Amino acid sequence: MQKVATLNPPASGAVKKRAAIFLAAAFFFFLWFVLCRDLSGEWSVNEQYSYGWFVPFFALYLFWLRWEGRPGERRKEKVGSRKFLLSILLASGALLLLLPVRLFEIGNPDWRPLGWIHAGAVATVTLIYIWYAGGKPWLRHFAFPIAFFFVAVPWVSVVEEPIIQGLMRAVAAVATETVALFGIPAQLQGNLIRVSGGLVGVNEACSGVRSFQTSLMIGLLFGELRRLSILRRVALVVGAAAIAIIANFLRAIVLVWIASRQGVAAIDRWHDVAGYSIVAIVFGGSLALAGLLNRNKVESRKAKVESAEAGGGQSFLLPNFYFVLFALVWILLVEFSAHAWYRVHEQTLIPRPMWTVAWDRLPSGFHTVKIPEGARQTLRFDDGKEVSWQTSDHSSRALTSTEYLFFFRWNPGGASVVRARAHRPDICLPSVGWKQIADSGAKNYTTRDGILLPVRHIAFAQEGRRGIAHTFFCLQEDKVHAEEARPDLELAQGVQPDWSIRGRTEAVKNGVRNLGQQVLEVVIVSAQPLDDAAAEEKFAEIAQEIIKGESKK
Repeated sequence: MQKVATLNPPASGAVKKRAAIFLAAAFFFFLWFVLCRDLSGEWSVNEQYSYGWFVPFFALYLFWLRWEGRPGERRKEKVGSRKFLLSILLASGALLLLLPVRLFEIGNPDWRPLGWIHAGAVATVTLIYIWYAGGKPWLRHFAFPIAFFFVAVPWVSVVEEPIIQGLMRAVAAVATETVALFGIPAQLQGNLIRVSGGLVGVNEACSGVRSFQTSLMIGLLFGELRRLSILRRVALVVGAAAIAIIANFLRAIVLVWIASRQGVAAIDRWHDVAGYSIVAIVFGGSLALAGLLNRNKVESRKAKVESAEAGGGQSFLLPNFYFVLFALVWILLVEFSAHAWYRVHEQTLIPRPMWTVAWDRLPSGFHTVKIPEGARQTLRFDDGKEVSWQTSDHSSRALTSTEYLFFFRWNPGGASVVRARAHRPDICLPSVGWKQIADSGAKNYTTRDGILLPVRHIAFAQEGRRGIAHTFFCLQEDKVHAEEARPDLELAQGVQPDWSIRGRTEAVKNGVRNLGQQVLEVVIVSAQPLDDAAAEEKFAEIAQEIIKGESKK
């Protein structure tokens, strides 16, 4: 009888193993992808954390290098072991934490403590999985690539602000004394250095913290690539930070020297060049320092990989398969539920007419004013511009006024709603020495395209100046909640935005998130006192000319 060849079906254990690997890959990809997407908002709008875009790729590369030299796999415990139950409990707790975290992140994407909680939960789940798969040897071996990701998480304000302010003051003070030794008259005024050509803002020209944080990332990266000991890695990170601080100090001296010789306006031409030069110096200096520390220490990155026994893994894969399946379904459900919570509360939204500034219609002679970096970090807008021009007064050609126009745009989901609500003249101007003298309330202005703008008019005066600053402020959200009490949008009285935990919790409870918002502010500073009626007439002319309707996106 002729024999018929048959194909044996694959063993069920091999199928389950492939399925477990596929599910684990999908789970961890989605887990880390959501975290990176949430943090990317800060990486995009805050230049001092722009290096964060590279960190996930560096961490993945470091993990791959570690994988090549991973220790031999241990024999897996049975399903009912205490270690297994403990790992399930810890991982489940971290996964459950993701639901409230995502709810708050969607409504408060710029609240930095949430980033640390989210990153901590993701790292905990990842490390527990590694620990269960390979025991303590694997946990020690793969801990660094996972922990390395935390260099991309923005620091909380209570930690960041003292470091920023301390670095700026130190750099400004040392730079002032140094340029004075070279015969350049300079006077220190807080974070500003006054020279003959004007004021040089160290917070703009040389904040220090950007290259300082980048140096930490570079030092940790090179220390891992060289597989240095802990003490050598600490020395490398400290050395990289020192290089960054010294480079910032030299940068400040160069920019102050340029300002004293060519004027403050010349700084703009060298600002970016000096910034990139610091990054190159920190990179090259850290690389050289890493090579010096590694001179007498040669260590292979690759270790002998011991293959695990096939029979020891079968009892492990079944519970692992179902747990990873549950975890994947859970994080998908978390993401769906968190967004659904806000969508349910947005069923009664009222759309507002879209408009923007027609920059090509600005008066002749206008010039763009650089927005201070401190303002950028505070507001974290997606699009912003400030311009200024001078015009003659209608009643007398001898009198002139200076107009400033600010326009900031926050795209949906990029920041919490309080960012735009916090940028109001009655909050910002008093902080720089202006005193509010009148509040004319809100008035509707109609543009050329028939758009109705509710604009609030507030007047300010400054001690020692004869003129008055008339501010015209308009805050508009693309869509508003019909039931939400919003005196700051009505512009009748105005309220101080609530940045507290209670205020942010209330926003989440009410399903309020940023669906797109923008701010227009025009400041008319007159050389002589200008009455309210004349100022409002001038603003009406400006609004008629520069505001244009925009099609809905």
